Amino acid sequence: MTAPTPPPSERILALDALRGIAVIGIVGMNVLAFAMPGPAYYNPLSFGGVGPADYWVWLASFVFIEDKFRTLFAMLFGAGCLILIERAGPHPWRAHYARMIVLFAIGLVHATLLASNDVLRAYALAGLALPLLAGLSARALVTVSLGLLGVHLFLGLALLGPAAAAWATGREGSELLLWAERQFGRDPAAIAALLEQGREAFSERVVRRTLGIPAQMTALVAALPLNLSAIALGMGLWRGGMLKGAWRTFRLQRVAGLAALVALPGLLGLAGVLVMTGFPAALVGPAALLLSAPFDMALALSYAALAMAFLGAPGAVTARLASVGRLSLTNYLMTSVILAGVFASWGLGLFGEVSRWQAFALGLVPVAGMLAWSPPWLAKRGQGPFERLWRRAARTLS
Repeated sequence: MTAPTPPPSERILALDALRGIAVIGIVGMNVLAFAMPGPAYYNPLSFGGVGPADYWVWLASFVFIEDKFRTLFAMLFGAGCLILIERAGPHPWRAHYARMIVLFAIGLVHATLLASNDVLRAYALAGLALPLLAGLSARALVTVSLGLLGVHLFLGLALLGPAAAAWATGREGSELLLWAERQFGRDPAAIAALLEQGREAFSERVVRRTLGIPAQMTALVAALPLNLSAIALGMGLWRGGMLKGAWRTFRLQRVAGLAALVALPGLLGLAGVLVMTGFPAALVGPAALLLSAPFDMALALSYAALAMAFLGAPGAVTARLASVGRLSLTNYLMTSVILAGVFASWGLGLFGEVSRWQAFALGLVPVAGMLAWSPPWLAKRGQGPFERLWRRAARTLS
């Protein structure tokens, strides 16, 4: 996701292609939010089959996809906002805040009608803090990013750590463990309730999610340190020249390699611990939401560096990815339309009816769609419909 972008003549091809990779990659986990009860998003034993293919899909998702592309999405959002701020006129913050208000409104509608895990609201809220960051140097922005990541870890461990401690000390039946089991485990009553909820009618879902907006806001605020950390990193990478395409290929390759060397052993180690301990809910939550976060960010950085190294030259693949990236907001929203059509009760009704590997395979449908429709739409219209809506509404508001 990024802010409205500069004129085509000023575009950076590799940056657009990277944005396309991010919006494609995020489908790999979003499809699970549409296809299965919430705990299965993190825990392969919660729901969705326990065959070898399901385990391998979980492992590949945990190591290479889960929160990596969400982080990359947020990084590019930060870079996009900074691009517009640097190129704005005498009142950059008025226009910026107008964009954030409109983006939040789009995200709120998206979350209510289609995707409860919408990220647009979180990015818009985090974007309100950009006046505090926009004047910083690249080094300072990276430092702020790491500091915010530390805040996320500290606060998260304060919330989820006691449940892990209860599991480690064998306090079976404690309230902490029962709570963790409902959120990240295999509690039959919780799974059954979520299955029933996932098959509700469209009108019932809209009412429920509308009534749940206050609770959603609490969750969004709790996620601010992590999202702002990724946004600040993207701003730092833009200001430092990496996302501008100013770094040499060797330097980008070296950054990608070092970041991957940090990320992959840590992620594989966490996955190994979960497998060997049998995916206890009290460990699944901290591993997925907290302990993996530094490694997720490192791997997202590796992906960004690789894309900037190898997608700068014109070519058929790069051009198609870039077209997907230039329609990133429209593609993100249309992905939810397609996945709702596949899994929701008002569509094909496949929620709770597929295994993990089958859900992942069905996620290729919106990926194929955005790869197919983005180039001709861009060639004919020059801008996505929701990008146009965002820009016009923000101009009216500012």
